[in-house]
Amino acid sequence: VGFSVVSWAIIGYKHRMLRRAYQESEEFLDTFWASKRLDDIYQKSEEYKGSPVSQVYRAGFVELAKLKQKEKGTTGDIQMGAIESVERSMRRAASKELTNLESLVAFLGTTGATTPFIGLFGTVIGIMSAFQKIGIDKTAGLETVAPGIGGALVATAFGLFAAIPAVIAYNYFLTRIKVLDAEMDHFSADFLNIIKRHFF
Repeated sequence: VGFSVVSWAIIGYKHRMLRRAYQESEEFLDTFWASKRLDDIYQKSEEYKGSPVSQVYRAGFVELAKLKQKEKGTTGDIQMGAIESVERSMRRAASKELTNLESLVAFLGTTGATTPFIGLFGTVIGIMSAFQKIGIDKTAGLETVAPGIGGALVATAFGLFAAIPAVIAYNYFLTRIKVLDAEMDHFSADFLNIIKRHFF
């Protein structure tokens, strides 16, 4: 029961979180491709704090701004090493966002893997108790056996009740997170191409 309650709380929380991440990422990408200035996009990205793609952009833009400021007094172009620095910043931001997206999802996998066995353990104990009662009463009638075994099977039912939604949600969330991870990778590649075209 405890596993089930916690699992449903996590399912509700992660569902809202991933829905917001999808929606805000889509809105941010529309804003990004519709805008012409990187600093304008940076200001608008404040509105999309739930979007992992937006956070990757912000990390890349901040690093790019630092490099432009640093090289302002020397050359007009940003060197290849500097572009790699922007790429590293975006990769770090993407890794941080991915960790945030995956948080608590592992508990659902653990619930799906362990609660059937916890239920089975309870069932085994219940059946053992039922047989002990048979031995004490010296009778094996249905009225003696049925209540104990029926009660024991409730533990298995609770285990499955906790495990089935957890496994479904776990697989669903992992699929959604993989899509967002791919979206961050694609955006990073596109953004780096834009930087190379404009600053080389």
